[in-house]
Amino acid sequence: MKNHIVCLSTTNYHPLPTRKQNVMSRLRNSEILYFDPPVSMIAPLKDKKASAYIEKYKQPGEKVEGHENITVYALPPVLPFFNKFRWINKINQKRQAAFIREKMREHGFGDETVLWCYSPSSCDIVEHLPHAKLVYDCVDRHSAYKGHINPKVVDKMEHDLAKPADQVFATAVGLAETLEKVNPTTQMIPNGAAYEIFSRVQTEKDTLPCPEDMKDLPHPIYGFVGMLQECIDYALIEKLAKSRPNTTIFLIGRTLPGVDLTNLKQYPNIVFHGLVPQPELPAYLAQMDVCLNVFRAGALSKDVSPLKFYEYLATGKPIVSTREPLQVEDFKDVVYIARNPEMFLPLCDAAAKENRPAWTEKRLAYGAQCSWTERVHQMEKVLFAIDELSGLIGAAAIMRPSKSVMDLELKSVKKKYKDKKFAAGCSRDVIEKGRCQPGLDRRRADRKDYSGYARRRSRYQRSLRFL
Repeated sequence: MKNHIVCLSTTNYHPLPTRKQNVMSRLRNSEILYFDPPVSMIAPLKDKKASAYIEKYKQPGEKVEGHENITVYALPPVLPFFNKFRWINKINQKRQAAFIREKMREHGFGDETVLWCYSPSSCDIVEHLPHAKLVYDCVDRHSAYKGHINPKVVDKMEHDLAKPADQVFATAVGLAETLEKVNPTTQMIPNGAAYEIFSRVQTEKDTLPCPEDMKDLPHPIYGFVGMLQECIDYALIEKLAKSRPNTTIFLIGRTLPGVDLTNLKQYPNIVFHGLVPQPELPAYLAQMDVCLNVFRAGALSKDVSPLKFYEYLATGKPIVSTREPLQVEDFKDVVYIARNPEMFLPLCDAAAKENRPAWTEKRLAYGAQCSWTERVHQMEKVLFAIDELSGLIGAAAIMRPSKSVMDLELKSVKKKYKDKKFAAGCSRDVIEKGRCQPGLDRRRADRKDYSGYARRRSRYQRSLRFL
């Protein structure tokens, strides 16, 4: 029997794959209804392209090529300022729920559905949708974004979504530390890379064609792939362009609204390319001598898990990174980390001259370990272990005179757990595998910075809440 999953995403399924698409497309034995985020009713006033999306919800669902188990729907437009006023969000979510319930009925989804949420605003839709499990996958510090938001309102919505969730995932240490205080099920599972795509930079390096717009560019080429957003350290990029005029800085990605790149555009050695479809990226990355992962210190960069970093690892190419996000420290043996601005230029020079095949191979190995396949496998094991443990706890509760978990003690559960004949259908192996999922990388557990996060309460005690 297939799992039924309703995914309430924060990014459209097309055109660029992020964590949401990569996770959903790799969940095995699942039928998925993927809902693109709604646009505001006033969005066309700021962005003319939004006008075409306003009526898109009236179109039939779209099957994803290569993933026929995924159907993508657009949601009806919403009232603006829902991240400032909770009462507006409640109105929006109630209206959205009616639309989603209709699509669920069409696909035969019922009370067994897994509700998989990415936005704090989804907190007010949960009560209106039938579901057996609630998953919150936190990918950003949502309250740190600028725009028409009230950070306190957003944080409260996230709290109200995370607290009742059966499972919480977080992409970064800071996010996991915050959410674990709300829900002890929290597991840190960072972003990953489509290793099968990006490793082509090495496996097909002799056959990948050089893109026309990269021919005759002076080397070394310092490449950046990703959204040009506020948290990027453009001062470092400008410093590199100004100090190394005979090099090329090649920027691939869309410039987000509100980001001023006027200073960078004055440098002839900076190339703004725009978006490149993911399947075409290996050809561009193959021409780059160094990959840049440069974030400006701040709330957003502190708690980000950049896809680009793991994609860079999967290419095997030299990487120069700022010290944020903190996850880069786990790869300091093969990544050039500029812990201050003064280190940046010398490290860029060193990376461009690197001739260490062993480092290339180790970066590829790290990339394989951080693949989306591995990440989703971790998620599945955690969720599956919950099912097994819930069954065991339920069986233990039934054996009590009260037939309730309210007076069920931890020591009783642990005793039943050790008795292999009790609830034999609940696999101890699966529970152990789920219990041992790192969430936080084991190397982190020994580091002082993360000691608070590493000291966890009993997983068995936490598991009582899953019933």
